[in-house]
Amino acid sequence: MADESIGALLRANPVFRGVPAKEIETLIPVTQAEGHRPREFIFMEGDPSLWLYIVKSGRVKILKHSRAGKDVVLELLGPGEIFGGVAVLEKRPYPATAQAMETAYGLKIQRDPLLALSERHPSIVKEMALMIGRRLRAAHESVKSLAVEPVEARLAATLMRLVDREGKPSRGSVELPYHLTRQSLADMAGTTVETTIRIVSRWLKEGLVMDDSGRLVLKKPETLRAMAQGESEDA
Repeated sequence: MADESIGALLRANPVFRGVPAKEIETLIPVTQAEGHRPREFIFMEGDPSLWLYIVKSGRVKILKHSRAGKDVVLELLGPGEIFGGVAVLEKRPYPATAQAMETAYGLKIQRDPLLALSERHPSIVKEMALMIGRRLRAAHESVKSLAVEPVEARLAATLMRLVDREGKPSRGSVELPYHLTRQSLADMAGTTVETTIRIVSRWLKEGLVMDDSGRLVLKKPETLRAMAQGESEDA
C-alpha cells in the first residue's frame, strides 16, 4: 500500500482527528498494510501487544477462550474500527484473540512510536478511551442479556445489535452486509450451535429472516426487536 493511502486512512480515523497532518506522517514509516484469509488468526490471547490494528476492509472477530474450551465472541469489527488498543496503551499482552471472519485487510502501527505520538497529542488516548467506553457499555448489555434472557431473546438481541450498527435497510428489511455463521451467532449469544440452528431455521420458516447466500436478511426486524425484549419458550 502506498504511503499516501496509509496516510489517508490514518487521517480519516477518529482516533487521529486531533493530530496535525505532519505528525500523522511520522506514523507512516512504522505502519504496515496487512491482509488475512478467512479464519486466519491475527494475534492470539497472551501475545505481546506490539501493534495497534485498524480494519480497512472485511470483518474481524475478537474472541476469548473459556476454561471449558469454548470460544466466546466478544465483538465483530468492521472497516475503520481499531483493536488491540487497551493492550497497547498498557503495554500488556493482548487479552483476547483476533481472527478474520472473512478476507480482511488493514493497517498495523508499531506500539512504541504510537505511544510517543500520544504523549505529544493526548487526544489520541482520549479518543481511544471514548471508543473503549462505548464497547464496554455494549459488552455490559450483552453480559446482562446472557445472564437473564431466554436463548431466543438473546439470539434476537444479538442480531439487533449487529443490524443497528451495520445493517443495510431495504424495503422494510435489514441486511447484514457480511456472512455470519451459525457458530459465530451462537458464540455471541452464549448458546450452542445446535440451538442456534434450530431457532434460526424456525425463523426462516416463519419468514422472520431470510438467508441470502450466507447473509442474513431480517424480513421483520421489529418483530425480532420485540422478541429481543420479551420472552421465549426456548432455553
